[in-house]
Amino acid sequence: MSLKFLAEDDRPREKFLFKGKNALSDAELLAIIMGSGSRDESAVELARKILQSVENNWHHLSRLQIADLMKFKGIGEAKAISIAAALEIGRRRAAQEIPERTQIKSSNDIFLLLSPFLSDLQTEEFWAIFLNQNNRVLGKSQLSSGGINQSVVDVRILFKAAIDQFATALVIAHNHPSGNLKPSTEDVKITKQIAEAGKILNIQLLDHVIIAQNSYFSFADESML
Repeated sequence: MSLKFLAEDDRPREKFLFKGKNALSDAELLAIIMGSGSRDESAVELARKILQSVENNWHHLSRLQIADLMKFKGIGEAKAISIAAALEIGRRRAAQEIPERTQIKSSNDIFLLLSPFLSDLQTEEFWAIFLNQNNRVLGKSQLSSGGINQSVVDVRILFKAAIDQFATALVIAHNHPSGNLKPSTEDVKITKQIAEAGKILNIQLLDHVIIAQNSYFSFADESML
């Protein structure tokens, strides 16, 4: 029985999508991994039966072999492998340390992070770094690329990306292929626009860095923000 034919309350994929992963029971999560049930049982019902056989304990379930899982009607080799693989991913995740995100403490940190992408280009590119409340990097992204001496960024796209990352602060940067680090009139203008937009959205612009091959210019260092 495909999940799309189940009653609304038994559609774990849809529930995951609209209510979030925390709203799902263990059986519903296992049903998503399996993808379908049997002719006689829905995926959720089959998942519930499997979990009950191991006292509803994921650790006990992970000890079952492929052959053990295949004893349940509706569980073939492919489903059994999917279940075992998902449990192995969970085991490996639990064994790993959470990597610490890079923290931006100065303009030099920004330069070191982005210069590999920007310092040797022949055309301008505009990048952003998205940060959490501790100024740790959530992500970085190229937002636009332009001609030899200009790269225009859409402020709406910038802040949509920031919101998607749940950022509370951001840094912007672009390169000057000419090597001249002096900000242009357009550089100053776009910096002010982004700073003002950030105030409305409560997403602080921490710096705008212009990058050349071996050096950089920081708006924050020069008190231009």
